[in-house]
Amino acid sequence: MANSSASATDDVKQLGFIAGFLSLSYVFWVVGAMEVVERLAYYGVKAVATLYAKDPVSAGGLGVTMSDFGTILSSWALVQCLVPVFSGTLSDRYGYKETIGASTVIKICGYLIMAAFPTYWGFFAGAMVLATGTAVFKPGIQGTLVKATKRENSSLAWGIFYQTVNIGGFLGPLMAGYMRKLEWRYVFLSCAAIICLNFLLLFTYQEPGKAERIAAQATQPKVTAATAIAELRRPHVWPYLLIFSGFWFMFNAIFDVLPAHLDDWVDTRDIVTSLFGANASPGAFVSFFVNMNEAKTEILPEGMLNVNAMLIMITCFAFAWLSGKMKAIHSMVLGTLLASLSMVGVGLSMVGWVAIGAIAVFSVGEMLSSPKFSEYVGNFAPADKKAMYLGFGQIPIAIGWTLEGKLGMTMYDHFSSKERFAREMLVEKGMSAADVAAIPQGEGFLKLCELLGQDKFQVTQLLLQTHNPGLVWLIIAGVGVLSAGGIWWYGTWVKKLSATEAGARA
Repeated sequence: MANSSASATDDVKQLGFIAGFLSLSYVFWVVGAMEVVERLAYYGVKAVATLYAKDPVSAGGLGVTMSDFGTILSSWALVQCLVPVFSGTLSDRYGYKETIGASTVIKICGYLIMAAFPTYWGFFAGAMVLATGTAVFKPGIQGTLVKATKRENSSLAWGIFYQTVNIGGFLGPLMAGYMRKLEWRYVFLSCAAIICLNFLLLFTYQEPGKAERIAAQATQPKVTAATAIAELRRPHVWPYLLIFSGFWFMFNAIFDVLPAHLDDWVDTRDIVTSLFGANASPGAFVSFFVNMNEAKTEILPEGMLNVNAMLIMITCFAFAWLSGKMKAIHSMVLGTLLASLSMVGVGLSMVGWVAIGAIAVFSVGEMLSSPKFSEYVGNFAPADKKAMYLGFGQIPIAIGWTLEGKLGMTMYDHFSSKERFAREMLVEKGMSAADVAAIPQGEGFLKLCELLGQDKFQVTQLLLQTHNPGLVWLIIAGVGVLSAGGIWWYGTWVKKLSATEAGARA
């Protein structure tokens, strides 16, 4: 904390919506625009990465098991989330704009590697480079945001910023859904082109408070890893970061595990029929924004997930205002519990509209909790170490996403993978284990459909009679509930800590 636990963690009365909106600076809006561009490119890959991994090689995908893909995800998480812990100190010392520019170059290289090398190790290498670029980008962009806002408008500012994240998060999957129908590598090439727009935006503003911060840094001891570790050891810092890891475990499952679940098990024909009629054929414009398959009979997984970004994009203003009326801890607890409830909904039904409802509930929970986490960290950070502390904010994401990346995908592979279940049934139907093993990864379910002479919907229902793919979501929901309890405990404990320190100073 800057001066005391009390001053740093106390909630500050926020300006009204209109006054807060008008108080936001020009630099804040440029930062938001850069975030839109970066997130558009990033989620263009992230939204379809699981689908790319499970797609067979014959269809242009990687053709790997979810367990193997989990190794990529966990490594991606470690690099992307731990590097900011230290790259944030570089942003504080040398300038936020400089690190944003460097990160853009690195991210372009990551996308191009993915496009040039369509193999497991090629995607692995591209993901590591992309993760590094993203890790360098985050402290610089968030540090600029903190410097461009005030405590009195921070709730609204972080809420709007989160909304800009989801504008990019909404457009990215639309672009990826269209490009992957043409060829998978076009997804990565498009992302490389899009991220270049940030070079233009970097020239449109001056970094606020840079000269004063650099001058202050010059008179202080050089920031080292030991300095960062010393800050992390503060009693109010590390428990907060550790407890929130559970939320990020659950959060990342939506973007890593859910695409596979939607692709494998959820029947979205009911959504298409409800929206367009039994025999309707939506035009190209509508099918693009709804993200439909080429036959226009189903919603693609990235289209289903886009409900999350769309809702946040439309309603985040309102939820930012609402969360500003709540204690930060209360908002985070409520949001985490709602997100946990959505996991239960995903697991209980394979009906398209139920999945949409669960994603909507998750989106509300996300809006109440995730922006508050960053705001809370930014508020209790010392004035000259904002980027460092916002870099610390990546630690719980690192823990949660790393564990989810491997454990979540492995659990799905064992408890929910349609490909695995199909291969087991092929053996049950008389095919030899050797012949089943010879089937390329990703084509086992197609082989089962061919053997049984039934369509994919009939065979899916057959597999559901003997398997419960929703079990993995109940486990993930349990993690979320435990996290909510931990956040509530932290709010109570830190008040006692603040009171103790205040008494000692008196």
